[in-house]
Amino acid sequence: MGGDATAGHETLSFMDAYSGYNQIKMHKPDEEKTAFTTDQGFYYYTNMPFGLKNAGATYQRLVNKMFARQIGRNMEVYVDDMLTKSITADRHTDDLRETFNVLVKYGIKLNPAKCVFSVPSGRFLRYQVHQRGIEVNPEKIQALAKMVSPRTLKDVQRLTGCLASLSRFIAKSTD
Repeated sequence: MGGDATAGHETLSFMDAYSGYNQIKMHKPDEEKTAFTTDQGFYYYTNMPFGLKNAGATYQRLVNKMFARQIGRNMEVYVDDMLTKSITADRHTDDLRETFNVLVKYGIKLNPAKCVFSVPSGRFLRYQVHQRGIEVNPEKIQALAKMVSPRTLKDVQRLTGCLASLSRFIAKSTD
């Protein structure tokens, strides 16, 4: 999600596709490339399994195609994480309807345990998002605050990783 794509959007809905990659049908000629043998026989996948080299890129291309008319306007999507955003609360039902129509058209199912609808803020891609835009996840701040001084190379690497994920929120962090 580039920039603060949620800035100015009053109502948000966060959705997660149920077993994202596994909902993509394999291209018929490519099914045999996923073949494996067991004691019970010879099998292959008809839906994309996890672990294929280009599964992530393939899924991202699919969702980019699915939501091409919405991305940037009332939708943000990264692999199986989706965010429908609306400038005003009264517009949100129409924006969700548009999203659901696309999901139905492509046969993509959501994981209801990971969906939150019509809220002013929430977590998307490890960031806290709301009408003002993107903020750091408070859990990341706590992890950094509780971190002990680095003593080993691994500790320094862990600190560097934390700082990298927070760098957009810390003025002059590269200094």
